[in-house]
Amino acid sequence: MASITRKFASKKQRALEILVLLKHLYPDATCSLTYASPVQLLVATILSAQCTDERVNQVTPALFARFPDAVSLANADREELENLIRSTGFYRNKAKNIQGACQKIIDEFGGEVPQQMEKLLSLPGVARKTANVVLAHAYGIKQGVTVDTHVKRLSRRLGLTKETDPVKIERDLMKLLPQPDWEDFSIRMIYHGRAVCKARNPNCRACKLAHLCPSAETFEPTLTQKAPTLLADIG
Repeated sequence: MASITRKFASKKQRALEILVLLKHLYPDATCSLTYASPVQLLVATILSAQCTDERVNQVTPALFARFPDAVSLANADREELENLIRSTGFYRNKAKNIQGACQKIIDEFGGEVPQQMEKLLSLPGVARKTANVVLAHAYGIKQGVTVDTHVKRLSRRLGLTKETDPVKIERDLMKLLPQPDWEDFSIRMIYHGRAVCKARNPNCRACKLAHLCPSAETFEPTLTQKAPTLLADIG
């Protein structure tokens, strides 16, 4: 039997079908990080590199109680700052980037986290992933697709890209998806990656995207021989 995934005429069509299902599966998905201001979101996102959001959320209450804004973070004692964020990993480099970014925000951007991609990317420790999160969730600006480890893994498994570089993956996804859905797609992919499509032993049998996924045949060879209609699960 031919693979069920081959019935989709184009990669774009498959991406849009995936988008519909993800919206149904995770209707309330949102950024998992806890923050009270754009600079706190920026700092939390920097801390989330090579670290879970759950761990970051355990660290930031004490961190932001002690250093709530750009000025206090920039002027913090480095050793104290490092100790507060130690459990997130790579704490020395993260502390250096946080203080460098906050100092530049003060010196060049009037103490406010900038709302332009180019300016955000000029901050120490900020690449497109962090910039996209800040723009989307602090300012409602959908300028790109956040590509973290989950989005990278799922996008490749779902056949939406063959790239391994996050910037190139983002570029591919931006071509396939409507701009208003860029960040919401990313957040929902992250939820799905955590719950179902894990790095090791993905649960393809429970996955509502299996009939759209070329990789499902690799993990569960019989799954794609009997695909549900797209809207059957939505009702």
